[in-house]
Amino acid sequence: MKLLYAPTSPFVRKVMVCAQLCGLRDQIELLDSAANPLRRDARIAAHNPMAKVPTLILPDGQSLYDSRVICEYLASTQSPATLFPSGPQRWHALTLQALGDGLLDAALLARYETVARPPALQFPAWRQAQLGKVQACVATIDAQAATLAVQAPSIGEVAIGCALGYLDFRFPELDWRAAHPEAAAWFARFAALPAMQATIPHEA
Repeated sequence: MKLLYAPTSPFVRKVMVCAQLCGLRDQIELLDSAANPLRRDARIAAHNPMAKVPTLILPDGQSLYDSRVICEYLASTQSPATLFPSGPQRWHALTLQALGDGLLDAALLARYETVARPPALQFPAWRQAQLGKVQACVATIDAQAATLAVQAPSIGEVAIGCALGYLDFRFPELDWRAAHPEAAAWFARFAALPAMQATIPHEA
């Protein structure tokens, strides 16, 4: 398998954490790319019409995207039973995944407002609205922190962990831990997992 990736993408990190948890990391070749919201990378676009990472290329040439599909595919081949549980627990895990992914979507939009738009076209109220969503998601994580797993995580905990890690990476000024001690305590334990330590984001 080949993965079109960017080392700073939180959605790529989510896939890589799942690959680590499934014992599949050594079976994935990383293909560097230049994913950008304004400039299409032809290397990605050849496999994904949205030209976004992560995009997984299977041995038969089939392409899978986005992170939700890729993570479930990896789990279907060799998965801890808890990553995508069955029954009512599945819907809970998928809802937690939506919470983590939603936090990331809002955080990325807030970041793009300042790094992708020229100053004359920036819309501060839009950025603040996105950060408001981020804060609401962190508050929800804080309220549910006592129920979140660490040693046997579902895809929901993986998504939330990668989302909080992205806030540390790109939004340290938010100081999200100050008002959310339960989420901070859970994340301290979760971030110590080998799969999280092996996928800490960094600038290329």
